[in-house]
Amino acid sequence: MDEKLLLVDDEKGILKMLKNLLHQEGYTQISTASSGNEALNLVETVAFDLIVLDVMLPDIDGFELCQQIRKITSVPILFLTARTGDLDILMGLGIGGDDYITKPFNPLEVAARIRAQLRRQNLIKSSNIRQEEILDFGIFAVHKSAGQLIVNGIDTHCTAKEFELLVFLCERPNRIYTAQQLYEQVWGSPLQGDEKTVVIHISKLRKKIEKNPSNSCILVNIRGIGYKFVPPCKG
Repeated sequence: MDEKLLLVDDEKGILKMLKNLLHQEGYTQISTASSGNEALNLVETVAFDLIVLDVMLPDIDGFELCQQIRKITSVPILFLTARTGDLDILMGLGIGGDDYITKPFNPLEVAARIRAQLRRQNLIKSSNIRQEEILDFGIFAVHKSAGQLIVNGIDTHCTAKEFELLVFLCERPNRIYTAQQLYEQVWGSPLQGDEKTVVIHISKLRKKIEKNPSNSCILVNIRGIGYKFVPPCKG
């Protein structure tokens, strides 16, 4: 496999274990960093396909580092950390993380989530060779093969998972999906009982495409069931 992975953690034992495991899974281009500055230097020089990022680094807080990385690339970022509080999870997903795994962790689960993220990324890349497809809803348009969200004529930044989630819902208007179904379809792996990842991504999308995000009429929450996309009226 030719995907380039970056593992960032100040625990050398974790870096070694994950690198060995991923080598066994067939990934050969794996870089490691044990500090935030080292990781940032690598991101600025190498086009990585996925980043596994610890939060508690010796020099830069992982959340701050994620925000700096997001200025450079939108590749999936998977947080792997001992900070298990709800606020930490919300923070990680809210600033641009695509997934959040807490320590102690099952190494095989980490490998499975990495595979799922990369599989989704490869599907997006392969779509670039196809004819441009645009989902136009008036106040916003989704340019699928270009990976662009245009809101009121303005190119609006989305992380990879935000864009995939929006495309999935836009292609299936007025259909209700549970958080578990959305996670399994977009993230590509079973939801382990925590719906915060989906909730945060829905919230971030609402802020980008809704006039009144707190009273959503496009990405609608059906209480106790799930979410559905209601196409806005053009005009």
